[in-house]
Amino acid sequence: MNTNSKKLVRFQRRRNRSKRRPNSDLSRLRLVVFRSAKHIYGQIVDDNEKRTLVACSTVEKSMQTQLQEASTKMEQSQIIGKELAKRAVENDIKEIVFDRNGFIYHGRIKAFADAARSGGLNF
Repeated sequence: MNTNSKKLVRFQRRRNRSKRRPNSDLSRLRLVVFRSAKHIYGQIVDDNEKRTLVACSTVEKSMQTQLQEASTKMEQSQIIGKELAKRAVENDIKEIVFDRNGFIYHGRIKAFADAARSGGLNF
């Protein structure tokens, strides 16, 4: 194998890895979570229509008063998870698929998911 074909194989693997989606039927909506060093974001996406139905994050101005009460990022993740679940239930969304977006199901991601479950979402 020469150098160009190795680079091509690596590129194709990386591209395929980034395009992966959870293995489920497309009739269910997808809850995507993204975690950065400072913030956490969650959104419920309809893959058939390719649009976001509900979103919530630590960046929103409306969430700042609730987030100031939290002393850790774990508590912030729980607050965002509950708020996202509340918004989803208001829009008659209950059955979803959880897409952890490549992050390990641990720490803030797990806290977010558990809070969303306790808020009324089933996944």
